[in-house]
Amino acid sequence: MTRLLALASNTFKEAIRDRVLYSLLFFAVLVLVGSLAVENITIGDQEKVVRSFAFGAMRFFSAIMALFLGVGLVYKELERKTIYTIASKPIPRWLFLMGKFTGLMAVLAVQLGAMALLYVLLMGLSQGLPSESFYSALFLLFVELGLLVAWAILFSTYSAPTTASLFSLAIFFIGNLADDIWHYGQKAESESLRALSEWLYWLLPNFEILNGTPAVVHEQALSSARLSASLCYGIGYTLAVLCVAILVFSKRDFK
Repeated sequence: MTRLLALASNTFKEAIRDRVLYSLLFFAVLVLVGSLAVENITIGDQEKVVRSFAFGAMRFFSAIMALFLGVGLVYKELERKTIYTIASKPIPRWLFLMGKFTGLMAVLAVQLGAMALLYVLLMGLSQGLPSESFYSALFLLFVELGLLVAWAILFSTYSAPTTASLFSLAIFFIGNLADDIWHYGQKAESESLRALSEWLYWLLPNFEILNGTPAVVHEQALSSARLSASLCYGIGYTLAVLCVAILVFSKRDFK
């Protein structure tokens, strides 16, 4: 446990000093503040539009941060040649990856907490404090980020950052379109297309299961059954991807 915390702490300190991370956070803050301006140019239920825009911005920028942090995980160690020092020490590779994962999630927790605080402040000034659904959706978002980081780590164990970024973005977009892939795939006339859509639906992550945006927008409380099922899905899938990443990383030769 001590070694895990040491690796996580080192990862946290390295990531929190990254200037690109602060650039992303700066743009996220701008968009969140700018969400108040949407109310003045929107026709219809303005409060719902503002909540949708603001929480959507939080979700989008948090995902970009998760992918940015995860894809460079192993590459940075290779570039600085610190991976060779680590590989020569009695540190299991699974512990190394889990330490990195824990450190990255700590950074994301801080970033997400800062954006959530700003969201509460802005919504409190414009339309009242957020309902309970916001905090449930925020927790689901954190689990979603964990799944994204796990995929990014998996791709980073065997590919360069550019390739890992493309793969991770593909997973992110496909995961958000999983329900549509199923819906339109089942309407296809080709049997092979229907089978492919079903295969993709069950194999790839479905981020809509972890998407609490509709609950935030309509201020509808998530049922305990829905919340529990979503958490089990997200955490279970994350652990499965991390296991694959550890398996790939343990077979990689750094000599």
